[in-house]
Amino acid sequence: MGDTLRLAVGIMGNAASLLLFSAPILTFYRVVRKKSTEEFSCVPYIIALLNCLLYTWYGLPVVSYRWENFPVVTINGLGILLEFSFILIYFWFTSSRGKIKVAITVIPVILVFCITATISAFALHDHRHRKIFVGSVALAASVAMYGSPLVVVKKVIKTKSVEFMPFYLSFFSFLASSIWMAYGLLSHDLFLASPNLVGSPLGIVQLVLYCKYRKTGIMEAPHKWDLEKNEEKSQKVAAGD
Repeated sequence: MGDTLRLAVGIMGNAASLLLFSAPILTFYRVVRKKSTEEFSCVPYIIALLNCLLYTWYGLPVVSYRWENFPVVTINGLGILLEFSFILIYFWFTSSRGKIKVAITVIPVILVFCITATISAFALHDHRHRKIFVGSVALAASVAMYGSPLVVVKKVIKTKSVEFMPFYLSFFSFLASSIWMAYGLLSHDLFLASPNLVGSPLGIVQLVLYCKYRKTGIMEAPHKWDLEKNEEKSQKVAAGD
């Protein structure tokens, strides 16, 4: 019964994470349509890529015992493809300065993963120590991933606009972290549960900010009859009426 429940929660976690990883599609559709990255940040997607790389490695039999964490491998493997695609699109449409920033951020991420995978595979010789090492690094990356949308919080508060803090990214982040927290607790795996204990509250913070500022900072275009009425009034004033 316990394994069945854990598998069911893992499947729900996969579904929620798929929605989380797919949420930026609307954002990048806008980027492609406008051929500009505007004020969007690439940091959340780069950190998410690191998180997916580490947890895919964590779930493989090299680190975990056999396929005990198969649901973790499937969703994070798909997440690698999606996040890498988003980063490529961002890199293509950003400015020259933006391209440099992306490269400077991506290269250390790839190095961190490669070093982590190499040490765990060749320097550590049992699953327990491998899980502790890879899980610790993945824990830090996961907390950073859930908190990365807060990069734009300062802009949201300053401009009183949530234009560059997508709602679905924040909502699905909260949903996925809550489900994976349950999966980690059922698996008695602190490296799966712990980052989501942080992810859920951070998701709530983002949702609260969105609800607070979602109706502000939006200016409506004046109607035609308003312009004509104002123009007519100005002409009367000029004529001395």
